[in-house]
Amino acid sequence: MTDTPARLLTLLSLLQTPREWPGSELAERLGVTVRTIRRDVDRLRELGYPVRASRGAVGGYRLAAGKAMPPLLLDDEEAVAIAVGLRGAAGSAVGGVEEASVRALAKLEQVLPARLRHRVSTFSAATELLPGGGPAVDPDVLTALAAAVTARERLRFAYRAGDGARSRRLVEPHRLVAAGRRWYLVAFDNDRDDWRIFRVDRLTEPVTTGVRVPPRELPTPDAAAYVAQSLRLHREAVRAVLLLHLPIEEARRRLGAAPVELEPVDERSCRARTEADTVDWLALKLLGLDCEFTVLEPPELARHLAGLAGRLGRAAGEFRE
Repeated sequence: MTDTPARLLTLLSLLQTPREWPGSELAERLGVTVRTIRRDVDRLRELGYPVRASRGAVGGYRLAAGKAMPPLLLDDEEAVAIAVGLRGAAGSAVGGVEEASVRALAKLEQVLPARLRHRVSTFSAATELLPGGGPAVDPDVLTALAAAVTARERLRFAYRAGDGARSRRLVEPHRLVAAGRRWYLVAFDNDRDDWRIFRVDRLTEPVTTGVRVPPRELPTPDAAAYVAQSLRLHREAVRAVLLLHLPIEEARRRLGAAPVELEPVDERSCRARTEADTVDWLALKLLGLDCEFTVLEPPELARHLAGLAGRLGRAAGEFRE
């Protein structure tokens, strides 16, 4: 590559990847000598890019963090992938990320070449994002967990279980897993001497201990498989709060032995707290009451019932008078 500006841009793009590049490998990639690579690295340093060099058999060049972020150099596929990812993050379960994702996407689309802008706009026009109803995760907590996973460092945090019980945990973090609109931390619990998964939205005050630990072997092929297996074995119940438009005594008669907690609101209505394995099963239980009711929580139950009502209405449409 004889065009010096183009070669410098290509070199900078390579150095932005998270690894060290031996001079010989860079020279082979760019079709120049190792001496030319050294001169190009010096030019990048003169332009303010913090290129670090390390010696030894595994040494090489890498771009370190500087006072200001250098402009990112992306190829076509990388630019489209980031734009698509930012659009998906606009409906993220990570608290506070949605607005930042929209701003970043707007900036990226502004500088994309026309051919790439068309690809991104085509994707945007053909897709819709379902508004999130799941719990939001604190991005600072997620970042702290990711750092502990990467450093293989023991971690302490406060945790609230599904039944509301609170505890302090000491764990060896293994992986973060995103499942649907929830994040899970897969970790070895030192106090219980066993593997556990923790919902990140229930986790607070993460503090690293400074103690690094060797990696442990999961009982499944990977962390995602472990989370999937654990969720199947310990499926979290769907908890709901409802306003039943029935006197409390009539509600008790209709519910029978069903595990529902009732409290009166007035002479003609009562508040009910109940749970089921799935939203579908909970909806069927409620329809079986044959009474008017209002869903107070969770929002996913209200959305499921709205969709069910639409399907039932369309199915019965031809019989309407």
